[in-house]
Amino acid sequence: MKTIECNLPDSLYEALIAKMQADKTSCDHVVSTALSQCLGKPLHTLFQVSTSAALVEGLYQGAVQVSRLLRHGDFGLGTFIDLDGEMVVLDGVCYQVSSNGNVARVEEDRLIPYAVVTRFSAEFTQQYPNLNSFAELVSACDGMRGSQNLFYAFRIDGKFSSVKTRVMKPVPEGTGLKAAASAQQEFLFEEQEGTLVGLWSPGFAGSFSVSGYHFHFLSNDRQRGGHVLECQAREAVIGGCVMHEMHVSLPETEEFLKADLTRDPSDDLESAEQNHDS
Repeated sequence: MKTIECNLPDSLYEALIAKMQADKTSCDHVVSTALSQCLGKPLHTLFQVSTSAALVEGLYQGAVQVSRLLRHGDFGLGTFIDLDGEMVVLDGVCYQVSSNGNVARVEEDRLIPYAVVTRFSAEFTQQYPNLNSFAELVSACDGMRGSQNLFYAFRIDGKFSSVKTRVMKPVPEGTGLKAAASAQQEFLFEEQEGTLVGLWSPGFAGSFSVSGYHFHFLSNDRQRGGHVLECQAREAVIGGCVMHEMHVSLPETEEFLKADLTRDPSDDLESAEQNHDS
């Protein structure tokens, strides 16, 4: 973050103060928004539907339409009602990877229970001739992050010698995430060109977000994908951006309003996200 000083005409200063008071927000936010619009440089803000704690407790009801989600971001990931597959949002299009392996574009009037998106434009990039494991990918992304307390988005375009993914199967309403993950479908794809859509969230966000790294894969031919468990790449370009702001849209369903979400979801999330062969 940078600090600047400048002189403003009285009329603009008064308008700035009025905007801060009306929106109950900071001077930093108003000025950053205005500069973003004037300079055509998008602010990187996360938009999230529901919380990870709600997923852990089995709240998979539809909360927000895909059309609204895409108004807030063109890059991200999530899931669908009753955990029916994995969501990949890439280049402004929402895809569903189903447990039978099929990939399809999602209608914009469809309701979804959980997703996280942003408007992606790389602030930093790095090329890698080889990434021999998911651990190496994580290490590379770690080296590009400047803080443990901000949110990051990572896009990895590459030629993958192998990608291991998992896709959730639909479950009965109320099934907890840990139980649902035990029935996931796994796939191994070889010699694929595609993209990893990734987000990193700080540990303090664990009550409402998936802390650490979360990657979904989508092949260039839009025929293969899923939540990434392991991967190897011969060529890869990692681009990333940092996000200082987050907007969470909470469901208004009766199930969510009455749910007990006080339990720490960390252990169940870790169990659901991990590679079960490791």
